[in-house]
Amino acid sequence: QVQLVESGGGLVQPGGSLRLSCAASGSIFSLSRMGWYRQAPGKQRELVARISSSGSTIYADSVKGRFTISRDGAENTVYLQMNSLKPEDTAVYRCVADPRELGLWDYWGQGTQVTVSS
Repeated sequence: QVQLVESGGGLVQPGGSLRLSCAASGSIFSLSRMGWYRQAPGKQRELVARISSSGSTIYADSVKGRFTISRDGAENTVYLQMNSLKPEDTAVYRCVADPRELGLWDYWGQGTQVTVSS
């Protein structure tokens, strides 16, 4: 069992940067596939990025080159560094975990709001 808690959301101006954090409990977290989903008003839920236990990453085309997903040395926290933010990045961002690596996200955080506006 893994508990995921996001933080770092807020209001940022277009072109600015923001870093989201996902703190996890449970030792299985260090071995699991992790990701970030986002849900924007009027849009389909989108998998923004994911990172494997080995550190390989995959990004949605909409954020490639601007966002970076990473995990710390202890692998108890996952980050989403967001640069060159655009208004269309506005959404609720949720941390997810797929410890079984079946493509089924077993654990979800409650989400953190990111608003990009001047």
